Amino acid sequence: MRTQAIMVLAASLGMAVGAYGQQGSELPFSAYVDQQGSIRLPKEIRSHWVHLGSWAVMDKNASGYGFHDVYTQPEAVAVYQESGQFPDGTVLVKEIREIVEGELTTGQARWAAAPKVWFVMIKDKKGRFPNHPNWGEGWGWALFEAKDPATNVSQNWQQDCRSCHVPAQESDWVYIEGYPTLKPLHSQK
Repeated sequence: MRTQAIMVLAASLGMAVGAYGQQGSELPFSAYVDQQGSIRLPKEIRSHWVHLGSWAVMDKNASGYGFHDVYTQPEAVAVYQESGQFPDGTVLVKEIREIVEGELTTGQARWAAAPKVWFVMIKDKKGRFPNHPNWGEGWGWALFEAKDPATNVSQNWQQDCRSCHVPAQESDWVYIEGYPTLKPLHSQK
C-alpha cells in the first residue's frame, strides 16, 4: 500500500523512484533532466515539495552568504526515512536568498529576502551520464542564478561543486545533519 502511494505521488511530480515500478516497469528517471543530461530548475519547490532544513551563512565575505533553504520531493523523504538512502531520481534544491535585517516588535531580526541562486542535485544510482561534466559521484549537479533561472551556469561539477561537498562525502555528498526532516521526529536532537 505504501509503495503504491509513493508511486502515485512520484508520477504526479514527475520523479522516478526506480525500484518501485509495478510489474517490472519503471517510472521515467526525472522530469528535470533531458536525454543529454542537462538539468533544469524545478519551479514547484516551495509549493509542493518538503522543506528539509535551513542554513544561514552570516559572513558577508563568504561565497555562500545568505539564507539557505533546502527542498526535495515528499516521496524522497519517505524513502529516505525508511532506508537511510536517497532513491534514484531524488532532486535536492538549495535556494540561497539574500539576508535582510531590521528592528521588529520582537527585537532585532534577520530574514530571507530575494533568491540569489539555486543549487540542484539529482540522484543517479545508475550512472546514466558518465561523460557529462555535471554528473559524478552518483549525482547530477547544477547551479542557477536568479538573473537567469533557465540556465545552468555550472560548467563542471568537479570545479564548481565538489570542493564544497567533500566534507559530506561520507553521507552521500549531502550535509544531512542540517536536514531534520529526514530523521524521524522522535529522534530529533
